[in-house]
Amino acid sequence: MTDPLEALLAALDLTDTGARTSEDIFTGPSQWSPNGRVFGGQVLAQSLLAAVRTLAEDRIVHSMHAYFLRPGDVQHPITFSVDRIHDGRSFSTRRTQAYQQGLPILSMIASFQVEDVGLEHATPMPEGLPEPESLPSAAEVLGAIEHPIARHWALSRPFDMRHVPSPVYVRVEGERVAHQAVWFRTIGPMPDEPNLHRAALAYASDYTILEPIQRRHGVPWTTPGLKMASLDHAMWWHRFARVDEWLLYVQESPSAQGGRGLSQGRIYDRSGLLVASVAQEGMIRVPDADSR
Repeated sequence: MTDPLEALLAALDLTDTGARTSEDIFTGPSQWSPNGRVFGGQVLAQSLLAAVRTLAEDRIVHSMHAYFLRPGDVQHPITFSVDRIHDGRSFSTRRTQAYQQGLPILSMIASFQVEDVGLEHATPMPEGLPEPESLPSAAEVLGAIEHPIARHWALSRPFDMRHVPSPVYVRVEGERVAHQAVWFRTIGPMPDEPNLHRAALAYASDYTILEPIQRRHGVPWTTPGLKMASLDHAMWWHRFARVDEWLLYVQESPSAQGGRGLSQGRIYDRSGLLVASVAQEGMIRVPDADSR
């Protein structure tokens, strides 16, 4: 499948195997990637949708907490088992375990709520950032580089991502700061299915969340010997947003130490409404890190 957005939608279209233990069982494909590892955002989105399949339509995800346990292999499909932990009057809780070849690769707990009214406030979106149309896409930045990963990031991802102030693919430009912003949206229209948009938002939230750490230490993705992996991922959905419209992902890293780094993010729609918050800790190992 050559169209990246079609490939995303195919990956999110889980199969109910009909098998039952004490849990609900689903399967999903693995998307190809040049390094042979399953993209973490893919497993997050699939695990969320597996849980959604066990809920009434009025229960909307508001948070999830996940641990990445093993790297996934793109050569194998993924099995998802969902434990219906709790169903209350307003909230439901689900645990999803993702497996390949009988071993867990991700463990997630998510909470869902019947929509309700209550107090409202939100941190405002930063002002003065350039509009996405004024920034280069990944295809424009990487399109001329003849390398499998560069070609994949430029042409095969289902999201158009545009960095503020500039990407960290091959170099880190400007001041060494532990923050950045990224405009993103899908490369084409998405179906009018709210849970697909929520899952796709989780998918995209994993792409660039650790980059503020790289920016702070001048470590581009092309750094020889760089090893990075997501360890855990937490996300809170505050308000609905379509992922086929421009969203702004504001990111910062408060700390890096011990071969790990923590990043936090806030996602806004173009009108400035805060729609989601994200936190992730990742493993980051850089040769001669003491000199950076």
